[in-house]
Amino acid sequence: MSVSTVVIVELLGGISLLLWGVRMVRTGVVRGWGDQLRIFLERQLRTRLRAFGSGVALTAVLGSSTATVLIVTGLVAGATVTPLTGLIVVLGADVGSALIAAALASGAGHTALLAPLALFAGYAVFTFSTGFRLRALGRVLMGLGMMLFALRLVVGAADPLREAGMFHAVIQALASEPFLAFLIAACLTWLAHSSLAILLMFSSFVLTGSLEAAQAVPFVLGLNFGAGLPAVTASLDQPPAARRVPLANLAARGIVAVAGLVLLPELRALTGATGLHGMALMAGVHLGFNLTVALIFVPLAPLVLRIAERLVPDAEQPADAIGPPRYLNIEAVISPQQALSNASVETLRMAEIVERMLTLSLAALRSGRLENLRQVNESHDLLLTYAGSVNNYLGALPDASPAEARQAFVIMNCVSNLAHAGDVIKRNLSRRITTKARIGAAFDARQDGEIARLTGIIQDSLRLLAPALTAADIETAAELARQKDRFRAAEDEIVKTWLSLSRSGANPAAISVTLFIDIVHDLHRINSHVASSGYPVVSAAGLLRTSRIKG
Repeated sequence: MSVSTVVIVELLGGISLLLWGVRMVRTGVVRGWGDQLRIFLERQLRTRLRAFGSGVALTAVLGSSTATVLIVTGLVAGATVTPLTGLIVVLGADVGSALIAAALASGAGHTALLAPLALFAGYAVFTFSTGFRLRALGRVLMGLGMMLFALRLVVGAADPLREAGMFHAVIQALASEPFLAFLIAACLTWLAHSSLAILLMFSSFVLTGSLEAAQAVPFVLGLNFGAGLPAVTASLDQPPAARRVPLANLAARGIVAVAGLVLLPELRALTGATGLHGMALMAGVHLGFNLTVALIFVPLAPLVLRIAERLVPDAEQPADAIGPPRYLNIEAVISPQQALSNASVETLRMAEIVERMLTLSLAALRSGRLENLRQVNESHDLLLTYAGSVNNYLGALPDASPAEARQAFVIMNCVSNLAHAGDVIKRNLSRRITTKARIGAAFDARQDGEIARLTGIIQDSLRLLAPALTAADIETAAELARQKDRFRAAEDEIVKTWLSLSRSGANPAAISVTLFIDIVHDLHRINSHVASSGYPVVSAAGLLRTSRIKG
């Protein structure tokens, strides 16, 4: 096997180990402290400076700017963060990623000791601890050790290239065509989903003499542009407002990268005047690029977003479609009453989503066509977005009075119940409907009629939510809670009737009856979750007696 082949294999192995180490750090942090990081991010977004610093800090912890961008796009999709604030955070995340690269470059000489220590400490913590967060810490330490060890492997693997004349010639030929070098580095970064890995690879070429530091500038410009591509492609399934954030970031990076290509002779002269060499020089150029992007586009962020809005306009929603949360204005949190009103409106929109999921599911049940269940899954994802957004929004409510705190609890209880109702529709009712279609079971007219009767009770429960939730109407809340008894009585009657008609054995009639009873039980669970939303109001009025309503 030739020297060049061995070097390429070892470089691929080192880069793969680096990417896996970054992944382990990210998953360890998210599993152990994901909720706290999200809350931290939401609470530090009052000014552009704090938002920018939050992006830097979060990426320093996660080790990946792409992970930070995806967290931010999720918050923008849930209307918890505005696109403008999200873009500022993302610009900070890019600087944070470059700082990580600079730190690794400056500490490259100490990795011989740090890498095995981090690996050993991570293994010991992960293996011998039982606490969830301690094991997550062990994962983070092992990931860090892998990253440091990969740094040694990449640098060491490239050393034989010092004598590889053919390889030098190929790299030199690429470097002589700046635009081609730019495209190659951008594509490699996109494929690897890591600017750090590609930066280390080209740094190793500089260390071995395959590239002069000034010749590496187009590669650095290209990898910085390519670093914005993974978040753009990963957010294609998000709402338009969320997709604009990574697209605006890519546009900002692209403008600076193209300007760098135009001013390439001046940039090369500037790199030569810095006095830096090798990996430190590459990391310095990388950091300088991202700082330049931040300095230019933090003030110009509104302009870039307007351009992105033209490229990704808001999609026209069908008349009956429900979009993402729109009333959770973060500035309104300083006014508890307004914030509670906004959260109530979004909670009632959750009830609309649950009713839509139920309608779609029952349409699939009647027709036997399962296309609607895909829309049920999409609606369930939207429902969870609402639940997370409302809970996070109310969690940031400052200095609420006792009455306002009680109202916040009523809303959050309702949010939880609606989310559980959606879970039953997606995870249980949809599975019964799929089974019914798969085995070709059929319900007769009486069974369809009973399902319609029970569905009517659930729809009545959903419609009672509005006055019970927004006006704290005690009588309506009591009526909502009584829906449990109403459904239970209908369920008992149906189950007794149909169980008496069932026959033993596995004939089709028995199977259809079993499925029918299971669906009735699923509908019971859905109604119970909805009706339970009235309990806090009734309990506060002293009208709740264990599981029954007085009077």
